[in-house]
Amino acid sequence: MSLIVTDLSVHHGAIRAINSVTFEVEVGEMVAVVGANGAGKTTLLRALSGLNRSVSGSAKWNGKEILHTKPELLVRRGISHVSEGKSVIPELSVRENLTLGAIWRRNPAEAQQTRQDVLEVFPRLAERIAQPADTLSGGERQMLAIGRAIMSRPHLLLLDEPSLGLAPLVVAQIFQSIRELAASMKLTVILVEQNAMSALKIADKGIVLHLGAIAAQGSAKDLVADSKVRSAYLGY
Repeated sequence: MSLIVTDLSVHHGAIRAINSVTFEVEVGEMVAVVGANGAGKTTLLRALSGLNRSVSGSAKWNGKEILHTKPELLVRRGISHVSEGKSVIPELSVRENLTLGAIWRRNPAEAQQTRQDVLEVFPRLAERIAQPADTLSGGERQMLAIGRAIMSRPHLLLLDEPSLGLAPLVVAQIFQSIRELAASMKLTVILVEQNAMSALKIADKGIVLHLGAIAAQGSAKDLVADSKVRSAYLGY
């Protein structure tokens, strides 16, 4: 399976939030989408997960169009989206949030095994399994959001700013866990991040967005090594 995005454009009124974006993600790859605030990173993910409508272009996962598809149907097709700050239900416990993530799973035993896998990657969640989500720290909530998405057993995982507002040590831990999950579950991952260096360090490929268009793309290592890309778009 692969994701092929061709000439994708998304407008917010007169603003071209995404403008003729084209890229491809191979199965099992982790791609970091980086850029400044307002570059169009979140809009791109929202279009791919059915939350924003595109005005033109296509996005095909496993050969089938996914644009303008309801988010719940995309989950059933193996696509999970972790929105920044909005992917847990505060009133529910850690256990209940994880259980809700597996609502479409038909095999309870497999869902139980997935929950065990999530708790092994995020042991802090196991320690807080009965606590309401609104009692968790910011880092723990992010772990729960990712864990809840994993419970649907996705093939394509869309992550929006998982490092936002977190301490550097927590960011490093979460990014390492994302890499472990991707490898163990053979996930294809699109990671949207403003923290460009941290994201590119764990990614296979990188896409630099600037004002809704792709300014650069290639292997993550090559982008980090390119002094012109670093100074113009990565801020160092």
